[in-house]
Amino acid sequence: MKIAHVTAPGRGETNRLLAQVATALGRDGVALCGTVQTDTETPRSHLCDMDVIVLPDGPVVRISQSLGPAASGCRLDPSSLEDSVALTLANVQKGADLMIINKFGKQEADGRGFRDAIAEAMARDIPVLLGVNDANRPALEAFCGDTLTALEPSLPAVLDWAKTATET
Repeated sequence: MKIAHVTAPGRGETNRLLAQVATALGRDGVALCGTVQTDTETPRSHLCDMDVIVLPDGPVVRISQSLGPAASGCRLDPSSLEDSVALTLANVQKGADLMIINKFGKQEADGRGFRDAIAEAMARDIPVLLGVNDANRPALEAFCGDTLTALEPSLPAVLDWAKTATET
């Protein structure tokens, strides 16, 4: 079982890194499943719109919702997230060389979100690459046990791991 995680410092850096990884691997012919996230800054706000691209080639799903300027709660749209999970799970069942999931987040830490899709990929011996933040890393470690590999947050390091993980 091959599963790794990466955490890049800076807002949105893990998302950008994983998107670069997906682009490079896709260009090299690696069959991908999963999601990468793109963030679009919103005018007059420190917040951004969050979209995931379902790999290998879409669709794009908006996973954030607008709660208004005074809102302070989580902006994740659980229904949209579950839509992207269902699409990802269907792609896992078709087969892939590698799964990339932009974030093992609070939903996954709580047993929801992409957790079942990740487990299905692992059961099918599809290597898994995950983004994770420091707050959710303990839940990821508990989920994966000693099979989890921490990667340096650099494009060469992540690509090296992915290429080794996908060799047959």
